[in-house]
Amino acid sequence: MPDSLPATAGLFVGRWWTVLLRGLTAVAFGLLTFAWPHLTITTLVLLFGFYALMHGVFSLMAALGNRQQTRSRWLLALEGVVGLWAGIVTLRSPSTTAMVLIFFIWVWAIATGILRIVEAIRLRKEISGEVWLALSGVVTVLFGIILMVRPMVGLIGLVWVIAGYALIFGLFEIMLGFELRAVRHASA
Repeated sequence: MPDSLPATAGLFVGRWWTVLLRGLTAVAFGLLTFAWPHLTITTLVLLFGFYALMHGVFSLMAALGNRQQTRSRWLLALEGVVGLWAGIVTLRSPSTTAMVLIFFIWVWAIATGILRIVEAIRLRKEISGEVWLALSGVVTVLFGIILMVRPMVGLIGLVWVIAGYALIFGLFEIMLGFELRAVRHASA
């Protein structure tokens, strides 16, 4: 890792590929959800559980990847823990009702979105591409608010909202991953 980057930026730039993998996972989740809109709630729970679990794993991998930067990685580690928590809780009880699923999703979305916005604010002067991180956080918070305000949008409506969110979020993550990769190569 080049020494010219600040600690927080080095954490993201050094693990650009985990951001890219998170984005690809989100896009795959969104496409699968759009492809099968008549999913049963149990299948939807399982899809979300696996997605949240993978998001948490990739976030923790990025946070733990550079152990020297303990102060700079706590937000990313917290995002990973929230993702792991949401994934494990969801996968342990796939027969939960739609309201419980919606509750888990909106809590996860709002917590993750706020953490991503804070991460972007911390990075705004350190790297380019922080706008993608901020936008993914804003979209995630808005997604959580929609689910909180309108919890009974119906199963098909819920499927479309979740799929659309996952695609938009995934594309923002992919753009951020490529931006971080370019920063890494430019500073090498």
